[in-house]
Amino acid sequence: MGVRPSFVVTGGGQGIGRAIAERLAGDGHVVVIDVHDPDDWQTDRIATMVGDAGDPDTARRAAAAAEMAGPLTGWVNNAAVFRDASLTAASAAEILELVSANLRLALTGCHTAVNHFLECRRPGAIVNVSSHQAQRPVRGALPYATAKAAVEGLTRAVAVDHGPAGIRTNAVALGSVATARFERYRAEYPDVDAQMAALHPIGRVGTAREVADAVAFLLSPAAGFINGAILPIDGGRAVNGADPEAS
Repeated sequence: MGVRPSFVVTGGGQGIGRAIAERLAGDGHVVVIDVHDPDDWQTDRIATMVGDAGDPDTARRAAAAAEMAGPLTGWVNNAAVFRDASLTAASAAEILELVSANLRLALTGCHTAVNHFLECRRPGAIVNVSSHQAQRPVRGALPYATAKAAVEGLTRAVAVDHGPAGIRTNAVALGSVATARFERYRAEYPDVDAQMAALHPIGRVGTAREVADAVAFLLSPAAGFINGAILPIDGGRAVNGADPEAS
């Protein structure tokens, strides 16, 4: 059967990141970087490294741990910081700190993955997790939307710079996805289901497994000619426009 590859997933302890890690464990070994340590993995192919995914030393140690389990071929930058701040309620420095906190996570992952692949003289693939908000922000999410727009620019730049070395870099731009965080929001706002059905032409929010399957595809040899793409995983939310004739 051959040697199984390995992957690193940041922010993989819960939610979408966990679904990605569990999906990739079907293809090889996974090292998860997370600030918490889930102790209930259902497979021995997933190991957790507790720490900050934006810390270069932590990222390098995760890459080394993954390499020991199998050749590291894929890296997923999923970790994110969710905290709102507006131009009228926060200082410019505070907002910049929040933008930087999110961008740092993806930049550190890309930096670590690219240099690891180059050192090993091996092709590899990176997937950055973005959001529909990179293109169409919602009110109250300025730092997050700004950071995700930067992550998409980073994705394209890394793809151009390192594609010649066989390193592919893509991003998935997510719509609303059913996670524990979403369920808490849903409990607070009972009308959210109807609102989400209207926002997403497919008529519902996505599942974490649907995101995980798309990420696994982009990391796989089947996506070997896809580089620098921003793939919407949003049920059509990004292309949905309000109907002026709707009552």
